[in-house]
Amino acid sequence: MMFDIVRKAMLAGFGVQEKVNEFVNDLVAKGELSNSEGAKLVKEWSAKAEKTTEDVTKTVDDLVKSAVEKISLATKEDIEKLNRKIQALSSRVKKLEEAAAGSEGGEEQSDI
Repeated sequence: MMFDIVRKAMLAGFGVQEKVNEFVNDLVAKGELSNSEGAKLVKEWSAKAEKTTEDVTKTVDDLVKSAVEKISLATKEDIEKLNRKIQALSSRVKKLEEAAAGSEGGEEQSDI
């Protein structure tokens, strides 16, 4: 759902950018703006739009992180940490099993 909202906002932004370009081109064609003024205006608007997009993305990201924390879902880092612990424990169990098998084998040989 959140992805759809962000996607729609970005698509709307692209549509607005087209309209701004058309508007500026019309002003240049009518002689109300020079080419350089039009280019500057479009550049300024594009920079502001990019900043706004970055701000919206950060806000959405922060909201999602906050929601994940509130419902106590495991993060990618949590899962990676658990995987490392599982690997370490599996390695220790394997060594203990090998040591136990070796000592059992040693006792059987001494009985012979």
